[in-house]
Amino acid sequence: MFRAEFRPQPPFKVTQIMAFLADRLDRIKPSPTIAVTMKARELKAQGRDIIGLGAGEPDFDTPDNIKQAAIKAIQAGDTKYTNVDGTDALKKAIIAKFKRENNLDYKIDQITVGTGGKQVLYNALVATVNPGDEVIIPAPYWVSYPDIVHLAEGTPVFVECGQNHQFKLQPEMLEAAITPKTKWLILNSPSNPTGAAYTAEELKALAEVLLRHPHVWVLTDDMYEHLVYDDFKFATIAEVEPKLYERTLTMNGVSKSYCMTGWRIGYAGGPAPLIKAIAKIQSQSTSNPSSISQAAAVEALNGPQGFIAEHNVSFKQRRDMVVEMLNQAPGLHCHKPEGAFYVYPSCAGVIGKTTPDGKKIATDDDFVTYLLEAEGVAAVQGSAFGLSPHFRISYATSTEALKDACNRIIRACQKLK
Repeated sequence: MFRAEFRPQPPFKVTQIMAFLADRLDRIKPSPTIAVTMKARELKAQGRDIIGLGAGEPDFDTPDNIKQAAIKAIQAGDTKYTNVDGTDALKKAIIAKFKRENNLDYKIDQITVGTGGKQVLYNALVATVNPGDEVIIPAPYWVSYPDIVHLAEGTPVFVECGQNHQFKLQPEMLEAAITPKTKWLILNSPSNPTGAAYTAEELKALAEVLLRHPHVWVLTDDMYEHLVYDDFKFATIAEVEPKLYERTLTMNGVSKSYCMTGWRIGYAGGPAPLIKAIAKIQSQSTSNPSSISQAAAVEALNGPQGFIAEHNVSFKQRRDMVVEMLNQAPGLHCHKPEGAFYVYPSCAGVIGKTTPDGKKIATDDDFVTYLLEAEGVAAVQGSAFGLSPHFRISYATSTEALKDACNRIIRACQKLK
């Protein structure tokens, strides 16, 4: 019997593999926030004393009633495929949540459920954005917005919203950014990375601009809705201006408020044709989110909500402490945000200074590298979020660790010359 001779093939060269990859990868970059978190973990594994302030993840555990709902679903055999974009039980819980908390009325065919809020955003943009379409993104922004727009072959249009505007988009800025090619405005309130949140009056002013431009849709990311402090009243734009209801996708999820980051459930309400298009995209990517996670999310939305206010007491105390301490650091200025669990201090005052080992701090990238190398504090550079010179700190960690980290940052700044 003829037997072909086996001849080992030479290994692929890196250049060959790179040539094999799709060109669309050149449009995006890996998530800087994930990169910082991974770097902190690597250094800890090497024995370094590292305080990681990069992750946007509550340090509180998922409440027991939500865990028990997941266990009950497993025991009941609810482990099969579900509808592509969510079970009816979860969609009904989301409809009730939108009505109860946001005064928004949706039907079953107006709700989509994805594997986290990021998938909902991705599906919506891929389903609607054509090459050359523009998406307005206020800066600083969550790191994934522009990259998802690029993957959809759209063009991000950045509008810088500096600390002098409390990191919030102003009506005249929005008006100036709109062109005939504008398809979406992305609004995130409270914001990642700044914690800035829009009042109902501020949203109303933006809505007045949008009403003059009926071709522009609004994608509002309300993931941090419940994480607000000092009696701040949350509002979402379709609630404030009902005339925008038919061209608004209101996105939310259970990750942050319900301490369910690893469960991966995001959702949105919007016009039925858009929701159908989103489901079409999802049917050819992940298909349905985890059936167990969906059962847990039903309990999260329908069950007791009191723990959120309890967590917020801790988050507010941490925010106040971090803001006060960072404002004691030479060269830093920290604005007090309305919500989320981030602060976004300016480090303009340290730019141009020199570290004890003779390195010049030329950028916020240099500064966060210095903090990590000199003091073991892992933060995220402002350039990752589109507005420098700043850096982001997540205070979703223990008060003890935050106090230690802030003291290290103060010490690092004092050492600069």
